[in-house]
Amino acid sequence: MARSDLLLNLVEAERSGDRQRFLMVVESVIAEERRKQHHLVADRLEELISTTGSSATPRYQSPPVAQDGLLLEVVPRRRLADLSLTSQTATSVSEVIEEHRRRDVLRAHGLEPRHRLMLVGPPGNGKTSLAEAIAAELMVPMLVASYETLISSYLGETASRLAALFEFVRSRECVLFFDEFDTIAKERADDHDTGELKRVVSSLLLGVDRLPSHVVVVTASNHPEVLDRAAGRRFQVHANLPAPSQAEIQRFVERHEKLVHGFGVSPETIAKTMVGASYSEVEYLLLDIRRRYVLGLPDSDLKRTARERLDRWRKQTQ
Repeated sequence: MARSDLLLNLVEAERSGDRQRFLMVVESVIAEERRKQHHLVADRLEELISTTGSSATPRYQSPPVAQDGLLLEVVPRRRLADLSLTSQTATSVSEVIEEHRRRDVLRAHGLEPRHRLMLVGPPGNGKTSLAEAIAAELMVPMLVASYETLISSYLGETASRLAALFEFVRSRECVLFFDEFDTIAKERADDHDTGELKRVVSSLLLGVDRLPSHVVVVTASNHPEVLDRAAGRRFQVHANLPAPSQAEIQRFVERHEKLVHGFGVSPETIAKTMVGASYSEVEYLLLDIRRRYVLGLPDSDLKRTARERLDRWRKQTQ
């Protein structure tokens, strides 16, 4: 049975004649029923709101994730505590997670949780991992937009595929992730781009606007300067994930060191060597040290292995 706060919102929306709000609340009910594995009820509700009333927004047939390939489901493997985040980013994301966990309290006061986040920063510093962590903390699927399938060379095709993508996720409680968001949300004022790109960006932003709050939209960009100016206004939370300093690399290594009983050299030595590296590059080197050490057992020497890998890193980056 749907929660009382959703039922109250449903009745209020119908009494006020707010069709858009009514549909969004029904979609929240559908998402709740799917979460409870009540798929017959969810399917019946979807059928009713897609066929009842001539004023309803036209609905596209929901494409299966695996069949059409518009979305790829990723199993979240990161938790928020596993990530190295700035205090500001950690606080902002934790607040969003709390809002979703306690959304019944917010809805009782006519409020909805924030559900649109934009992550920016250089590659390899945790944008995708943070999206995974949000999905893991909320215990919902993570669906990643697949640009290979989404973007078409045929006129109008990309916009229609975007519409199908948004229609599919509307009634599902999930994290919807757009990696490299600048690929699809470029500035529309760019004279070098075609009218087709302008239509795609408009469709994208309209789709994001219309998503109900149980769909948490997370976008990631390495080049926020090329994003359409209207895109930034759609997102309620903006988080920066910068490259780590030497001190942050050292803390990152120290945390990993506790899990595997050391890397043969001090975290300070690793941090000094890897200044300027991303978190993913540091993690790769730590895993590489452990991997080569394990494969060399019983004769391997952890300290020697670590120094060899660090020397290789120095030569590659010179």
